[in-house]
Amino acid sequence: MDSRRTFIKKSALAGIGLSLAPGFTYGNWKTSDKLKIGMIGVGLRGTSHLKNLLLRKDIEITAICDIDADRIDLASKLISEAGYKKPQSFGKNDLDYRNLLELTTVDAVVIATPWLWHTRMAKDALRAGKYTGLEVSAANTLEECWDLVETHEETGSHLMLLENVNYRRDILAVLNMVKQNVFGELVHFRCGYQHDLRDVKFNNGKQPHGGGVEFGPKAISEAKWRTNHSVKRNADVYPTHGVGPIAAMCDINRGNRFVSITSNATKSIGLHNYIVKNGGEDHPNAKVKFKQGDVITSTIETAKGETIIVTHDCNLPRPYSLGFRVQGANGLWEVDGDRIYIEGQSEPHTWDKADSWLKKYDHPLWQKYGDYAQNSGHGGMDFFVINAFVESAKNNIAPPIDAYDAAAWSAITPLSEISIENNGEPQDFPDFTRGNWMKRKSYDWIKDDF
Repeated sequence: MDSRRTFIKKSALAGIGLSLAPGFTYGNWKTSDKLKIGMIGVGLRGTSHLKNLLLRKDIEITAICDIDADRIDLASKLISEAGYKKPQSFGKNDLDYRNLLELTTVDAVVIATPWLWHTRMAKDALRAGKYTGLEVSAANTLEECWDLVETHEETGSHLMLLENVNYRRDILAVLNMVKQNVFGELVHFRCGYQHDLRDVKFNNGKQPHGGGVEFGPKAISEAKWRTNHSVKRNADVYPTHGVGPIAAMCDINRGNRFVSITSNATKSIGLHNYIVKNGGEDHPNAKVKFKQGDVITSTIETAKGETIIVTHDCNLPRPYSLGFRVQGANGLWEVDGDRIYIEGQSEPHTWDKADSWLKKYDHPLWQKYGDYAQNSGHGGMDFFVINAFVESAKNNIAPPIDAYDAAAWSAITPLSEISIENNGEPQDFPDFTRGNWMKRKSYDWIKDDF
């Protein structure tokens, strides 16, 4: 009965809603207590989050966990240099994070571990009553997507997906334009993760990047685990950087939802060619058969009749781009080429440079805190996503990107895999809100405080 009462209370608070980045207080929190945070995973991504957290005066890092002792030592040093006392550390085995979750000195956790651990760690954290920040992607299977939603509902504990691209300056400016109806009724979107990751998926065991061709146990950093997904799965394994911002623009789970997806994959040659070029035809890894197609294209239909094309392109040589396009009845914006067209304001059939439009509609958060955020990582995005997490956790209310979003966005991976296996056959999205998307209210993404 007590847990049910707690769930009802927290659900009521969740209904209040929260802005994109809740009140920026930095030490002006209304209670004297600091938010006590445990870090689960302090590799490259976890350490980046740690550095941003250590700039705040309203938090304390009380515990850290990683099975790599060197990463524990590095994180502990950073915490000490920031003037905080040494945290408790965990890492004697893969499940030692559960001992961290038992601590009463931990209010919230940030999980930044390999993908296969994300859901199981998040479930354990929610059951332990910890406010949970989870790195992307949140889940690998449809079962895991449901697990995140059901665990949130059963416990009343909140989960925030730490999707930083939702906070990119141009993305927030375009979101501002969307909310002010500059593009008119929305019709079509494009997005994706187009990023040459060949030197991330392989290394020589001595450095994270630099032309090596090893992966798995002989490698370090992400090459230890990330490359195996390309060996085992033919799917869009990393969809949220692209689809997250688009989902915010078309109010997915808040008046709209993903309905169906069709996916197709090209042949797989990129990773093999990279191995041959850098390690030779006789290298053992040249015999590996990579299952993942080099370019995976998915088309999503929404309940409101929009289409979203999502592209995964990480195994071939190319410049970085998330390939955004936002198109409505009155015009469109495309990130590649930095161009925009608004009917009645642009010269007919002529692109405008987007820069002047993005400055005009610059998001209030970036206007207010942009100078401070610039050095926080990924061009400032990391500052805002961590601030939103901390402010949500301090007030114990629903975050801007919640368990339902984590499930819907991450479901693209297993659904694309099934569609590809069946020659592009359409797959239905589960309704993770169980119909509540029709009455859930959209967040006021434009506010800069509560």
